[in-house]
Amino acid sequence: MHHIDVHMEKDIFDGNTRLAEANARHLKEHGVRAFDLLGAIGSGKTALIEKLVPILKARGLRAGAIAGDVYGDDDFQRIVRTGIPAYNANTGKECHLDAHLVEHGLEHLPLNDIDILFIENVGNMVCPTDFQLGAEKRIVVISATEGDDVVNKHPMMFRGGDIAVINKVDLAPLIGSNLDRMEKDIRRYNPEMPVFRTNLKTGDGTERLLDAILSE
Repeated sequence: MHHIDVHMEKDIFDGNTRLAEANARHLKEHGVRAFDLLGAIGSGKTALIEKLVPILKARGLRAGAIAGDVYGDDDFQRIVRTGIPAYNANTGKECHLDAHLVEHGLEHLPLNDIDILFIENVGNMVCPTDFQLGAEKRIVVISATEGDDVVNKHPMMFRGGDIAVINKVDLAPLIGSNLDRMEKDIRRYNPEMPVFRTNLKTGDGTERLLDAILSE
């Protein structure tokens, strides 16, 4: 019985990977660069989109977003208020987006009017790691308020990521989080991963982060 489960799981992953590759081709045809945002609830994924939209606009780039949530549309509404085209992807009870949900989202977005697409995954540090969506980079957002052992508890998220963001750095002293330790842990799991420290309330660190996101 266990053997059948493993087979089914492999089929699900393989099918998802094929769809993710199709999503990547579809985005490329429309000249859209897509980026996954992963991280826990409250880490700052939506806040990052809110801060990057005006900077992109100033650089002559048009943003769009897919907001992934198990239920509801709180993040989606925040993104809509920035004035960019967005799609709300509810997963029902799944704790991650998959390539099929993203494919569905792409059908509902004006891709010819979007240069940069942010795909905000469900707030979860475990489930999203195995499911590729078709984006070119994965940005993992953690917050100083999650404690400085958060990286050690979720190594897979960093092994599979491209850029790390440590957010809410202004709150680190209040809760005794050691930002250097967090950064050292990230490097242990992914030595090549650039790490950015941000305060998304003020926007500190976002310009440099955007440069890294957009670098080829």
